[in-house]
Amino acid sequence: MNERASSPVLRVTGLSKSFFGVPVLQDAALQLHAGEVHGLVGENGAGKSTLMKVLAGVHERDAGTVEIDGTPVDFHHPTQAHAAGLSTVFQEFNLLPDRTVAENVFLGREPRSGLLVDRRAMNARTGDLLEDLGVTSIRPTTTVSSLSVAQQQIVEIAKAISYDARIISMDEPTAALAGPEVELLYAIIRRLRARGTAILYVSHRLREIFDLCDTITVLKDGRVVGTEPASAMDDASLVRMMVGRPISAYFPDEEPGTEAGRELLKVEDGGNDQLDAIDLTLRAGEIVGVAGLQGSGRTELVEAVFGVHPFTRGRMELDGRPYTASSPRQAVRQRIALITEDRKSQGLSLDQSVLDNVLGVIRSVFPRRTPEARRAAPGVLSSLEVVARDLDQEVQYLSGGNQQKVVLAKWLAVDPRVVLLDEPTRGIDVGAKIAVYQLMRRLAAEGRAILMVSSELPEVLGMSGRILVMRDGRIAGELPPGSTEEQVLQLATGARTEGATP
Repeated sequence: MNERASSPVLRVTGLSKSFFGVPVLQDAALQLHAGEVHGLVGENGAGKSTLMKVLAGVHERDAGTVEIDGTPVDFHHPTQAHAAGLSTVFQEFNLLPDRTVAENVFLGREPRSGLLVDRRAMNARTGDLLEDLGVTSIRPTTTVSSLSVAQQQIVEIAKAISYDARIISMDEPTAALAGPEVELLYAIIRRLRARGTAILYVSHRLREIFDLCDTITVLKDGRVVGTEPASAMDDASLVRMMVGRPISAYFPDEEPGTEAGRELLKVEDGGNDQLDAIDLTLRAGEIVGVAGLQGSGRTELVEAVFGVHPFTRGRMELDGRPYTASSPRQAVRQRIALITEDRKSQGLSLDQSVLDNVLGVIRSVFPRRTPEARRAAPGVLSSLEVVARDLDQEVQYLSGGNQQKVVLAKWLAVDPRVVLLDEPTRGIDVGAKIAVYQLMRRLAAEGRAILMVSSELPEVLGMSGRILVMRDGRIAGELPPGSTEEQVLQLATGARTEGATP
């Protein structure tokens, strides 16, 4: 029994996979033990998602072996993986919004009484699954569309467990979650680990990797760079393994000569049905961070400035002149850019080419500048280090980091003077994050004003000259450079703090 307990529940050896002759995985190896959280990290395009999809039965491998409890397996469909006790929770939810929680958990395999679905049994079994996860805030009969993103994530985990999974793969499970929701997911993962479930955990957030994982495997260019106990690594060594650069490059310093200049954007007593008493000043050459819990009004703030949901009271000035953002088109005409939180549904046309996406805003708002922007596009994309086959490649086939760079290129074509960034590095790898941070520093050095919303406090603290903390649709206070995460959270939650300007 001791020998069986120490042997891996999942063993991957020599795994390789190519698409259209291009190697994506090469000789990958991995071991996962019962009761272990194993972190899988690497830049976008490193092969993480391909490895997970091979294990899940979505893709068939070209070479190599996969063993579960020492027995070779060969999955050609996800149902085979489920039957073997391996479930995957993908970053993109696979839920039917108009069905109940229980109907989603047991979709296609509903318990029956004769020819009819036994809803009582289905609801009871779903309730047991949720209770086993320590979740009391979700009812089996609740419609999924009424749940928060965090609650939907929990439903996906409950569905995975319902297959009697002994191995669960999780792909960026906290990508769309804020602080308290992340803590709930942490508690669920720790509960699963204590039960002996083996978890393969993919995340771009280094803090999560070190908070949760016992072991870390790093992939780069489809190959395993190394596997180490998490206790034997730190941020610096992990970043260097992932991207080949020191962590000092993670949050680049301000470029020489950069300093806050003239006032570009000013909001006085701004408000609408979601915001109130907003006083905000942005100066040329500065990066102002916006922190706060989910629902605090962070996204609503940048959307109001951009005219998505305009301010209905108060006043704004742009470069010293009265400014009213009644629509996004009007904001763009004033050279204000908004990089949205959800790049796939709001920032890109996935079935269009890289070039068409880069020219999207210019064609719509400044059609006469299209030829000029077309000529400049290759240089802009090159400066952002966008990796694509050519300008005609459809954006949907790019990695997440390269998709985000295409969004940035689209807005750079407008030559913005105010740049609004809503979660600019969500779901992208460390290398792509560094590229975004370097771009932000460059834009500030050129005299642009940047307002950045982020759920990642290290990002806010590392990149911001000033930090605005929001709570209940208001700016709860302002913190100077050098502030701590504790100070930000105290303002965000309403606790008393020192050093903040109310």
